[in-house]
Amino acid sequence: MPSISVVICSYTDRRWDDFRRACVSVERQLLDGDELVVVIDHNDALLTRARAAFPRARVVANGGKQGLSDARNTGVATAKGDVVAFLDDDAAARPGWLAGLRATFAQAEVAVAGTAVVAEWEGGHPPRWFPAEFGWVVGCSYRGQPETKAAVRNPIGASMAVRRSVFGEVGGFSDAIGRVGATPVGCEETEFCIRVAAHDSAARVVLDPATAVDHHVPAARQTVGYFVRRCYHEGRSKRIVSLLRGAKAGLSAERTYMRETLPKAVARGVSGAVRDPDGLVRAGVVMLGLGSTVLGYAVESVRRGPLTVTG
Repeated sequence: MPSISVVICSYTDRRWDDFRRACVSVERQLLDGDELVVVIDHNDALLTRARAAFPRARVVANGGKQGLSDARNTGVATAKGDVVAFLDDDAAARPGWLAGLRATFAQAEVAVAGTAVVAEWEGGHPPRWFPAEFGWVVGCSYRGQPETKAAVRNPIGASMAVRRSVFGEVGGFSDAIGRVGATPVGCEETEFCIRVAAHDSAARVVLDPATAVDHHVPAARQTVGYFVRRCYHEGRSKRIVSLLRGAKAGLSAERTYMRETLPKAVARGVSGAVRDPDGLVRAGVVMLGLGSTVLGYAVESVRRGPLTVTG
């Protein structure tokens, strides 16, 4: 069975309690040969605090540009395990998380794996207006994803793992995209997985919904304003991925999502409005989210000009 290096990246003291919970949840599952690597993103005070709090972990500073992409790349460079797993600093691994990943990577053709990311809502439940199809807005699993183990284009970055040898073949995460601080952008894992598939058509990217983490969703991310901003920046990120890797690969999953998942969401909200009046609101929010994402894509298209595929 493969050894696993778990990488947790953090950048702010404001999430210390969540960050500590994430590290503890991993340390409880480590076997001989496994390790926890903590990467602190350009915050010296947090680096000192983390080194004191987690003596069993290897705590290092981001050696590249500020942002999640190079923080993860620093973790990869530090890691020694056969597999490098990534856990967000505001998520907690459920019991069996590492065991589930280890079993998935026992199959030699698996290059990347992801798990279910269960929303842990501050307040105990999502806002009544929030459509389940937009769980990705808060970095969590969403309605429309496979419900059994299946091949996917890319997993959710809050809980994913990569065979370490793959980084030597295709490189690390691109610093042209990805979150920097609190700006709600992303898609670095999407671009990476497209590169993996382009390099080796036999390589598998797998989602295992039976393995899971809990992802804290604070009240600040439960507002319509955050929802709109996140969708807008997702559209921007998708355009950058399309520029880097081509629209066919960059939007393959999104086409299915728009053609199948979102129309079902709207129909569900409208048809069930008699029993659940909030369904009409959720149907409207689906359209708002789609419109905000398309707007972000369009704005980034104007900013960056024509499509130029690289790599």
